[in-house]
Amino acid sequence: MEWVLAEALLSQSRDPRALLGALCQGEASAERVETLRFLLQRLEDEEARDGGGAGALPEAAREVAAGYLVPLLRSLRGRPAGGPDPGLQPRHRRRVLRAAGAALRSCARLAGAPQLAAALAEEALRDLLAGWRAPGAEAAVEVLAAVGPCLRPREDGPLLERVAGAAVALALGGGGDGDEAGPAGDAAALVAGRLLPVLVQCGGAALRAVWGGLAAPGTSPGSGRVEEKLLVLSSLAEKLLPEPGGDRARSAREADPDARRCWRFWRTVQAGLGQADALTRKRARYLLQRAVEVSAELGTDCTCGPQEGNGPSLFWWSEKKKDELLKFWENYILIMETLEGNQIHVIKPVLPKLNNLFEYAVSEENGCWLFHPSWHMCIYKRMFESENKILTKEGVIHFLELYETKILPFSPEFSEFIIGPLMDALSESSLYSRDVIHCTMITHQILLRGAAQCYLLQTAMNLLDVEKVSLSDVSTFLMSLRQEESLGRGTSLWTELCDWLRVNESYFKPSPMCSSIGLHKTSLNAYVKSLIQEYVKSSAWETGENCFMPDWFEAKLVSLMVLLAVDVEGMKTQYSGKQRTENVLRIFLDPLLDVLMKFGTNAYMPLLKTDRCLQLLLKLLNTCRLKGSSAQDDEVFTVLQNFVMSTTESISEFILRRLTMNELNSVSDLDRCHLYLMVLTELINLHLKVGWKRGNPIWRVISLLKNASIQHLQETDSGQEPTLGNQIQRVVSMAALAMVCEAIDQKPELQLDSLHAGPLESFLSSLQLNQTLQKPHAEEQSSYAHPSQCTSVLEESSSSQGWGKIVAQYIHDQWVCLSFLLKKYHTLIPSTGSEILEPFLPAVQMPIRTLQSALEALTVLSSDQVLPVFHCLKVLVPKLLTSSESLCMESFDMAWKIISSLSNTQLIFWPNLKAFVQFVFDNKVLTIAAKIKGQAYFKIKEIMYKIIEMSAIKTGVFNTLISYCCQSWIVSASNVSHGSLSSAKNYSELILEACIFGTVFRRDQRLVQDVQTFIENLGHDCAANIVMENTKREDHYVRICAIKFLCLLDGSNMSHKLFMEDLAIKLLDKDEFVSKSKKRYYVNSLQHRVKNRIWQTLLVLFPRLDQNFLNGIIDRIFQAGFTNNQASIKYFIEWIIILILHKFPQFLPKFWDCFSYGEENLKTSICTFLAVLSHLDVVTQNIPEKKLILKQALIVVLQWCFNHNFSVRLYALVALKKLWTVCKVLNVEEFDALTPVIESSLHQVESMHGAGNAKKNWQRIQEHFFFATFHPLKDYCLETIFYILPRLSGLIEDEWITIDKFTRFTDVPLDAGFQWYLSQTQLSKLKPGDWSQQDIGTNLVEADNQAEWTDVQKKIIPWNNRVPDLDLELLFQDRAARLGKSISRLIVVASLIDKPTNLGGLCRTCEVFGASALVVGSLQCISDKQFQHLSVSAEQWLPLVEVKPPHLIDYLQQKKTEGYTIIGVEQTAKSLDLTQYCFPEKSLLLLGNEREGIPANLIQQLDVCVEIPQQGIIRSLNVHVSGALLIWEYTRQQLLSHGDAKP
Repeated sequence: MEWVLAEALLSQSRDPRALLGALCQGEASAERVETLRFLLQRLEDEEARDGGGAGALPEAAREVAAGYLVPLLRSLRGRPAGGPDPGLQPRHRRRVLRAAGAALRSCARLAGAPQLAAALAEEALRDLLAGWRAPGAEAAVEVLAAVGPCLRPREDGPLLERVAGAAVALALGGGGDGDEAGPAGDAAALVAGRLLPVLVQCGGAALRAVWGGLAAPGTSPGSGRVEEKLLVLSSLAEKLLPEPGGDRARSAREADPDARRCWRFWRTVQAGLGQADALTRKRARYLLQRAVEVSAELGTDCTCGPQEGNGPSLFWWSEKKKDELLKFWENYILIMETLEGNQIHVIKPVLPKLNNLFEYAVSEENGCWLFHPSWHMCIYKRMFESENKILTKEGVIHFLELYETKILPFSPEFSEFIIGPLMDALSESSLYSRDVIHCTMITHQILLRGAAQCYLLQTAMNLLDVEKVSLSDVSTFLMSLRQEESLGRGTSLWTELCDWLRVNESYFKPSPMCSSIGLHKTSLNAYVKSLIQEYVKSSAWETGENCFMPDWFEAKLVSLMVLLAVDVEGMKTQYSGKQRTENVLRIFLDPLLDVLMKFGTNAYMPLLKTDRCLQLLLKLLNTCRLKGSSAQDDEVFTVLQNFVMSTTESISEFILRRLTMNELNSVSDLDRCHLYLMVLTELINLHLKVGWKRGNPIWRVISLLKNASIQHLQETDSGQEPTLGNQIQRVVSMAALAMVCEAIDQKPELQLDSLHAGPLESFLSSLQLNQTLQKPHAEEQSSYAHPSQCTSVLEESSSSQGWGKIVAQYIHDQWVCLSFLLKKYHTLIPSTGSEILEPFLPAVQMPIRTLQSALEALTVLSSDQVLPVFHCLKVLVPKLLTSSESLCMESFDMAWKIISSLSNTQLIFWPNLKAFVQFVFDNKVLTIAAKIKGQAYFKIKEIMYKIIEMSAIKTGVFNTLISYCCQSWIVSASNVSHGSLSSAKNYSELILEACIFGTVFRRDQRLVQDVQTFIENLGHDCAANIVMENTKREDHYVRICAIKFLCLLDGSNMSHKLFMEDLAIKLLDKDEFVSKSKKRYYVNSLQHRVKNRIWQTLLVLFPRLDQNFLNGIIDRIFQAGFTNNQASIKYFIEWIIILILHKFPQFLPKFWDCFSYGEENLKTSICTFLAVLSHLDVVTQNIPEKKLILKQALIVVLQWCFNHNFSVRLYALVALKKLWTVCKVLNVEEFDALTPVIESSLHQVESMHGAGNAKKNWQRIQEHFFFATFHPLKDYCLETIFYILPRLSGLIEDEWITIDKFTRFTDVPLDAGFQWYLSQTQLSKLKPGDWSQQDIGTNLVEADNQAEWTDVQKKIIPWNNRVPDLDLELLFQDRAARLGKSISRLIVVASLIDKPTNLGGLCRTCEVFGASALVVGSLQCISDKQFQHLSVSAEQWLPLVEVKPPHLIDYLQQKKTEGYTIIGVEQTAKSLDLTQYCFPEKSLLLLGNEREGIPANLIQQLDVCVEIPQQGIIRSLNVHVSGALLIWEYTRQQLLSHGDAKP
């Protein structure tokens, strides 16, 4: 367009002087100056073509320069670069500057007077030396860039050197104030992008002056600004690095600068790789990549040593090791580019490959560094300084693992890195996930909580500086751990702690307690002795009788430290005997034992002292018990037990007195009552272990306690107002009776009376249930308080809520006693519900009244008190279900309401749930309900499904139900002579749901499950596994329980057989229902998993199914093979078909019929039946005459070998190959006629040429486990069904059930054939392959072999394409004329884009919105089919320009002089929001590469960077989409500005 306009102007007047004079008059607008510029360029071209130089034109050019352009530039220089310009907008001012500069260059050339260019340069240089903020600096840069090419290298050499020096100083920040975002930063960008490239083109002195300024000592990375230096280096890279090839003499090339040999250059690059600014890092990577490319192309050796010393070179090149060097640097740059992403899933695949860099970098011969270690440190520094803390953590862990596993040579930089950046990264608190640890400590997943405590303690032992902490600090820290969850005695963690204390005992800081008694040397034994002495010593204030009981914390601490000290002492002597253990323990416990021995005789012992001693006694006994082994093997526990038993009489007498002599008369005494009863229970257990004797003092105490408690409860207050003391004594007496009943219930040898009803039984049976206690008046309560001792001993009881808790405990204890009574005399409960006129045990013999009282108790008691009521219901409901069904159903509803309202807590929910399941799903209840088929039967099933539904929220609920039912059914089956399972048959839905149970967890839930499984697999290495009993609450255990139950069933037993057949039919019904509910389902979806579990269960049931039953379901099994299924399900269906045909060959005719269905039915499923045929050798194993079957199979398979579907052909060929192998082994002559066809078919597929997908897929399917290794008979075991096959078929790990879980689940015993659980073949050692069955009828598509870095997002820099320049202006002109249509002034440059699809889409978008041209890297792209498919002939109506990537800088510079604004789509620190940017009419849009974006050497050519605002997480858009958004925004703004927008 400009060329046409220039021709039109010249055609009007051939006098240049007049034409130029006309243009120089009037206002100096951007359009006028640009017209002057392209007219002068047109005249310059004519002069060059005609060989002129004389005449009026030179004089006219001098007049334009002196009379118009120079004053214009002076006027523009008169205003600061950042100052206000009332006449021109900043954007128009820049257009005027560039156009005037280009016009001035043409004038200098036309004038033929070098002095003019030199004079202009001198004047501009003065402005430039005045500093960037001085007026005219920006215009001075434009003038120097314009006239620089006109300066003579020899005559104007000093001037060029001065200009180069000033430009470098300004570009490196010397002219600014250090604020990159201000004018100084703009100066550096303008000088680097406009002036310096022009100067270095002059070569010689200018180039050496520029390089000298860059490599000067004062510009080292430590003192200069890395960002600005890299900006300059990247813009001059083509000149500062040697140019490969060419016609220049070698001496001339050697005289030019070579940045590769300068150590400051490489230190700058390394510093840039670790900068926070992404653009600076990009420039550093560009320089590194360019240096490697140049070195490879030159083919000459090069070395750049370090700044000092004889260490490894910073950079070196050897043609002999070209391949190794290229591999190293390619991997290095690729790692650095991948680290630019913020998505950890993209970065993680790179991290293991960092090890390869160290293998390249260290010599195998002498163990020295081949590459300077600072390069590796750059990678880690980049990771440590990443804004993504996950990446930082991964980098730290990887470096520590590398440092631990590899022997790396010594290097000062390596050591400095460790004490510098590594230590800084390790000090970052966010790496240690304190919030995660805190959340783990409070999670309801007790195993995770316990494991976290274990690792916290191990971390403390490994990192703690023992000289800075005392034993008192250690003991306080240990108390923050829950012993019942982590620190159990007898675990490996306990042993590790003891050893740590033993090793560091003498290094601890002295404890304040030891210092107070004159001990200045730290000793664990001394500390523990002082701890106990201080603990049992009475304080002066401990004299009151109505104070609250002391806290348990101190007792826990003392008991823990005592037992740790004893075990540490045992470690010191390798062969410590029982006598030594006894001596050490006695030394520690003597103060405690002395006090305990005085309990029975010293009536004036302070109450708090007795409380503390009993607390310590309990904690010693609880803590001392070994975890994971029997207590009989523990010498410490045996000695402790003997010590305690020696004090039994004294303690028991004290407790008896306190419980029976009205000494407990305040609310605070109820806690003491609980303490006394716990101690008494422990003493009973100790004496039972050594042998129970009738004359034992404990026996006497229990008898007296029972009688006294009954007496207290029988007393009445003769109508008087009850006192607090009396009411408290009644609560104490009922609690004592409950303890006695529980002890007798758990230990029958404690039975004090005969089976006939004694005083205890008679009293309990006639007890008024749910009896409450009247609350005493407040005035009376205060009379028991002693103001001098405690402030408010009855503070809690002053409210109704506090007294309510006391009454609830009283009612709870009543039901504990009644539960004992009902269990003992359950045979006396009448089953009809009729009342006995004169019952001697009313509560037992009047069950309806008792059940009604139980329902009343459920409404009164809180959820943590209802457990004994549930135990009573377990005895009552089976007796009354027939006669009082409605009452029993009411109990079901009320109990379920309580359970469903509970939270998932260890102490309340799970015991209550277990008791609820035991009475609702009691085998007798289930049998009776199924027999009468009343409302209770359906209510039980309703509750069953509610429990299953609750399991989706509370993991482990279904486990409790299925485990209890399976155990009760196993027991009932074994007790009946013929093994009846009639009850289970009526509730087979329970087993069905258990077999297919398992939810699809959210990501966070699955993470918890994975971590829990990991912890369990640690076994004894994690103390939490030993301390806590495995609750078996994983969802897997539901299926495991059901499968183990099915394995115990006997197919020869009729009731078992009927149960399994009913279950098999229900499983097939479920499979059909799931298939119909969703025709297509995704892999690892819930539908996929349910179907997978169904067929796993059917495989387990198969050996117990007979022919008659299979005859009724075989068609349904075959039909399942025609269903659209995922690969894992197809394997199971194929497997079960093979097993059926092997065991019952009578079904073969029906199998052959499957191949005769219509094409529509077979096109997606025939592979299933062909896969069965590939195992025909197993099917015919027990058939004597195999010929007819093999012939039929060959005829069927040959038909499918010529199917149009590639997958079908592959399966048919695999089956044919295996069938033909069997035929050749049998040497069947009848098949000779088929030999040529079969042999030629197999030969053709085996000898396929090339390396295409067909041959690869043929190899893969033959190597697939189902055809190569799997044996349907030998691999038939639980391990294959539930672990190996799911793993090999690509199922998610949630569906893999290891055989260890089957053995660990002991609720259901192992069956006699346990050996069939384990796989005995090589199948278990295989890894998942890359072949899977395809259900859809399309050819298989296989990816090419993947290279080493296929899992990394590669970024490719297109640097290697070089072609001659084109006459771009003529091409524009020709295109526009040919198209004959109006176009905009937008140029879209897509030379960096590689993919034809993106180029085709951009071509279509540009044509639709009327872009003036689309610039591509090669016009050959338009012949690509993918390009044509996307462009839909747009290339015929849009000007296409070819500009190779190496020529883009020149092209962009040319467009700048033509007034175009260069706009890049890139995210930088200064990028503008697309929604806020106003596009100039003459806009050039530069699009980056799909992976690498815009290269660093082109970014400084941009006038502005525009970024698209993003709301999501993904870091970038597709380049075509980005370009389309900007093209439309440009078009929209231009339409609005010209008033062409449509309403």
